[in-house]
Amino acid sequence: MPNPYREIFRAPGSIGFSAAGFVARLPLSMVTIGIVTMLSQARGQYWLAGAVAATFALSNALIAPQISRLVDRHGQSKVLVPATFATVVALIGLMLATRFDAPIWVLFLFAALAGMEPSMMAMVRARWTEIYRDTPQLRTAFAFESVVDEMVFMVGPVIAIGLSVVWFPEAGPLAATILLAIGMALFVAQRETEPPVHQHGVGGGSAIRLVPVQIIALLMVALGTVFGTAEVTAVAFAEAQGNKAAASLALAAYAAGSFITGLVFGALRLRMPLATQLLLSIALAAATTLPLLIVSSLWMLGIVLFIAGASISPTVIVAMALVERHVPAAKLTEGITWVMTGMGIGMAAGSAASGWLIDAYGASTGFYVSVGGGFSALAIVAVGFCLLAEPRRPVGEDIDGLKANCA
Repeated sequence: MPNPYREIFRAPGSIGFSAAGFVARLPLSMVTIGIVTMLSQARGQYWLAGAVAATFALSNALIAPQISRLVDRHGQSKVLVPATFATVVALIGLMLATRFDAPIWVLFLFAALAGMEPSMMAMVRARWTEIYRDTPQLRTAFAFESVVDEMVFMVGPVIAIGLSVVWFPEAGPLAATILLAIGMALFVAQRETEPPVHQHGVGGGSAIRLVPVQIIALLMVALGTVFGTAEVTAVAFAEAQGNKAAASLALAAYAAGSFITGLVFGALRLRMPLATQLLLSIALAAATTLPLLIVSSLWMLGIVLFIAGASISPTVIVAMALVERHVPAAKLTEGITWVMTGMGIGMAAGSAASGWLIDAYGASTGFYVSVGGGFSALAIVAVGFCLLAEPRRPVGEDIDGLKANCA
């Protein structure tokens, strides 16, 4: 039986840009936790560390789609180089401000400017789409990148925290800055796989105006709350059980569930419509949040999180495929970025909401946010199913026309 993952890497340059993309996107999982670790060590104030990290995350959520929109209009190499340079300068400024005890407002300023970091998840997927558009291999490529995303978020935080704790407070963010510069340089240098600028369809406003993108982005916000809640609540639950360090094992099981199913799901050749696949995967994700409410031990938590993680990769894979089907090629990078941004916003909201519940009512109550997020995601897909199930629309079709066809 042929290996579908080996097949996708037969395309010239695919190994190179995927590997460079892995290096360049590692900082995405390192910067936020790196800021928290750096400032909590250097300043001893967790509220400040969290607020500055949140400033970076919110800034990136707002700016990254605009960077991607410029990429769609002018090409990756012309936009990624200056955007990355600005990000590197801002991160260096943040580290220097921390080292030399600069005023608090300076920390927030540099954190906001660092939000110009481009969305490498979107850039890599845009290259795969250009190579395998409208072929079964694209699904496999998206599955592979979802698995890589899991690896990034498993490895990145460990590196960032470990370096800052073992060496010096700024070591984690410094490593992220170096990786971003090197990875982006390697990525941009591979011009042969850079997607061309599709002039037809560039006009008509932002990709977020497209109804399917709005639905999928909202879905990712709801799903992101499940992820964000799991991280915070697992730590609190493990601490309440007297073994805080065990939270890392439970979260590793969560990631492992997503990792394994992502590999398997990407190798399948399903004939089922994408919208139906999304509805079923979201229904599974919502259902697997319910056992979290009856978890009574760390072993049980690890098993339940492993099962819950099994629905993550299929959902993300199918969501990315739907974006590719509904968004014109001229706006694809921006469309993918809005979806990934939605997940980031949801994670931040889930972390905040579950943290409040835990402080007020106890460790296990945070999982109620997971249940709420899971079933909210299911409701969003169910309500928007008709629009998501639309066949590939003509490039440039407006929103009102899309709604009319669905009705």
